[in-house]
Amino acid sequence: MYDRRKFLKLTAVTASLTAISKYAPAMPAIKAAAKNLPIVISTWDFGVAANKEAWKTLEKGGRALDAVEAGVKIPEADMNNHTVGRAGYPDRDGKVTLDACIMDEFGNCGSVAAMENIAHPISVARLVMEKTPHVMLVGDGATQFAVEQGFKKEKLLTPESYTAWQKWLKTAKYSPVLNIENKQHRPGSKYNHDTIGMLAIDAKGNISGACTTSGMAFKLHGRVGDSPIIGAGLYVDNEVGGATSTGVGEEVIRNVGSFLVVELMRQGYSPEDACKEAVNRIIKKKPETAKEIQVGFLAINKKGEYGAYAIQEGFSFAVCDEKQQDLLIPGKSFYKEKK
Repeated sequence: MYDRRKFLKLTAVTASLTAISKYAPAMPAIKAAAKNLPIVISTWDFGVAANKEAWKTLEKGGRALDAVEAGVKIPEADMNNHTVGRAGYPDRDGKVTLDACIMDEFGNCGSVAAMENIAHPISVARLVMEKTPHVMLVGDGATQFAVEQGFKKEKLLTPESYTAWQKWLKTAKYSPVLNIENKQHRPGSKYNHDTIGMLAIDAKGNISGACTTSGMAFKLHGRVGDSPIIGAGLYVDNEVGGATSTGVGEEVIRNVGSFLVVELMRQGYSPEDACKEAVNRIIKKKPETAKEIQVGFLAINKKGEYGAYAIQEGFSFAVCDEKQQDLLIPGKSFYKEKK
């Protein structure tokens, strides 16, 4: 006996299977991604400790957003780190100002810039994302918002940072184009690095990222680099991947660097090749400037493949997954390859 309901149901199922088969080539990529998940990567050697903290969330099946926030809070709290967080070197007026941004798998994002007296800018950035209709809060407004959310104001200028600032004041040489990043990255240097950018993919395959810094040492008061700017210091597209940057932020901003890297991956570039192309564009636009500065990009795609590339040699990035929690990889660079 003819059953119209069964016929319609069978037709719907057949149509669904046909639609799925149309996109069958994409299926192996999804399976490949699952083998690498979860995973977290971040910039510089202090990313190793940051990754381990993020892994505590990821290994329990937690959300990538929670992982990256927890991870970058480690260098933010490190009293020996003078380029990220509460112990960061001040601007030329002796004020410690912090920048950070965060972005989740849904495209939601939050940011704070030039914020004073609050030790963990990444957590404030997340609350900007979750509790306001805005993306970025700056200066006194960012500090006011943080206090309203329960953060305590505290003096961030440490004795060691104060001493370094006083020493700098004897010459007070300032230039917006500095090679301080590259100097900081030399082995055995008493200095730390700069920005920490972190990208994570959780067990569900969702991507989030975070980026936080105290900015360029002895900068002009009010200067903001790329780190808190979505699309420059950090960008995440859950269909494609994510990217973050480190180094002289002005050049990253001019090229909308992290967004560029993600879009290149969308076009089929590998993470490393996408980072390399972004670096090459900076060099092509300002070849003489590029010789004296450091900019590096770090990226991960939806499959869990990662890569990095920088202008100068010395850039490194940390990787943490189920197999290894303390891997530190030297990034490739333009000038090293040209030697």
